Amino acid sequence: MRSRLSWHTATTAQLQGAYPWLADAGLGTSGLYVGRNLGSAAFCYCPFDLYARRLLTNPNMLVLGQLGFGKSALVKSLVWRQLAFGRSAFIADPRGEYTALAAAAGVQPIRLGPGEPARLNPFDLAAGDDDGEPLRLASALAATTLDRPLAPIESAALDDAVLAARRGDTTLLLPRLSDRLLHPDRAAAEAVHLPYADYVTATRDVALALRRCCTGDLAGMFDAPSTVRLNPAAPLVSLDLSPVYLRHRAALPLVMLAATAWVQAAIRRTPGSQRLVVLDEAWALLTHLATARWLQQSYKLARAHGVAHIAVLHRLSDLSTAGDAGSEQVALAAGLLCDIGTAVVYNQPAAEVPDTARLLGLPDTQSELLPTLRPGTALWRVAGRAFLVDHVLSPLERELCDTDAGMTGREITPTAAGT
Repeated sequence: MRSRLSWHTATTAQLQGAYPWLADAGLGTSGLYVGRNLGSAAFCYCPFDLYARRLLTNPNMLVLGQLGFGKSALVKSLVWRQLAFGRSAFIADPRGEYTALAAAAGVQPIRLGPGEPARLNPFDLAAGDDDGEPLRLASALAATTLDRPLAPIESAALDDAVLAARRGDTTLLLPRLSDRLLHPDRAAAEAVHLPYADYVTATRDVALALRRCCTGDLAGMFDAPSTVRLNPAAPLVSLDLSPVYLRHRAALPLVMLAATAWVQAAIRRTPGSQRLVVLDEAWALLTHLATARWLQQSYKLARAHGVAHIAVLHRLSDLSTAGDAGSEQVALAAGLLCDIGTAVVYNQPAAEVPDTARLLGLPDTQSELLPTLRPGTALWRVAGRAFLVDHVLSPLERELCDTDAGMTGREITPTAAGT
């Protein structure tokens, strides 16, 4: 006679007692050691390894969290550990936080800002590159400066000016492009059936917007041929944008766009290796529609270039405030999350939890954890799977990741640490 047992309902906390020796296998033991998975043992992660194993279809990553809970330490340690595997990294560093890491890797950060010696031409492109990239970049720079989309006549004029400025294999520079817009060919006006004077008037704003990128408080950064050349053998390239962040915060989106364009060009010139591209303070590229579009395009090309992007943010509500509710800008910013295969979420204030849960698609059981996470512990979402991970740092990494020296009086010697 078959026995008939009644159904028993229990919580997961009770049920784990019935199966005490079972645990989540995690993502396997290949890749980089990150720390301890609170649901099992060691937690290892590497976007390139997971992509090769077809466990991850998108290498891009979001790291999110309040100040002081460990997001910067995680990013720095991931970069440092990837260097040991022969991979390299590009870092856009608005606050100058990666100087110790660069010194430990044996490289000097490129300090970019008014009065600094370094110059980066954002139109540095690989030889023979004619895929429309110069026009897309120029359009993004102009629209960001104007804080509005370009009018059709402005887009047409910019297209003509880019072609004219590149004619004769001439190096494309911002001042040269601005000058072509301020003094266009009469044939450009005839092509759009406008009197020459009307054409000049209609396109003056975009001309002055590009001129703004290389005059005043932005002079001396992007207005001349690049004085920095990429060393393909360098393990790390760090763009220190702290002079802009500290003294010209309003110009940060424009500077980050131009700087990351230079990074993308450098990647195209040296294909074949796997790289991390870190965008710290990524909100700066999400506050304008043009820069958000640029970032989205970079994300979509990540696999083709062997790149894993890491975007670092404090909170996802920045995406919701990128524009008016229901606007293209908000939709585009939120859509960037669809181009991210891994999200790492550190502690979030209770007020931020609804936005975070909605944009990342977190169930209640996960979102309720966010305000309770202690420093160093994060919720990892990897290709739809969730893990609670305690990040573990080595003594050397603790020195490289220390952002409290100013408050505690500790002295950091990164060059000694790297030897």
